[in-house]
Amino acid sequence: MERARILTVRIKPLHPSPITHHHDTLNIDSINEIINSKPNLSTALGMEFFSTPEDDTCMARMKVDERNRQPFGFLSGGASLALAENVAGVASSALCPGCACVGIEVSGSHVKAVSEGDTVTAYARMLHKGSTLHVWQVDIRNSSGDLISSVRVTNYVIKSKI
Repeated sequence: MERARILTVRIKPLHPSPITHHHDTLNIDSINEIINSKPNLSTALGMEFFSTPEDDTCMARMKVDERNRQPFGFLSGGASLALAENVAGVASSALCPGCACVGIEVSGSHVKAVSEGDTVTAYARMLHKGSTLHVWQVDIRNSSGDLISSVRVTNYVIKSKI
């Protein structure tokens, strides 16, 4: 009986990973100043944004109340998608100072209802950082840590100064 040979091949990527990890905090203070300077969707729905210890993540929180619930007393799926798009936009904007970062695709699945009075937290993690496109995975959880929505957001980075 012939023995099989195992050949191990290590393949180097042709291009380095587009995501660089500097182990710095993704600081969104300047973006929060812009958001809070005038009325907008984020403030209307009660969103709050937070810096994270990683340079490729961002967080947001939103209390479920009359601003973002359905008539039945549950968090609106549209409000969840808006939260995901906004937290990804805040993160992309922090990574690209002076650029306008806008959502061009938002796709999500809602897997559990959230009642009025609860608070949801959105955690955005960068999947791809290109020069003009950023792709984010956003998981939204209730105050018990249960997954509520899983959302993929693609942002377009507009190079002109804002």
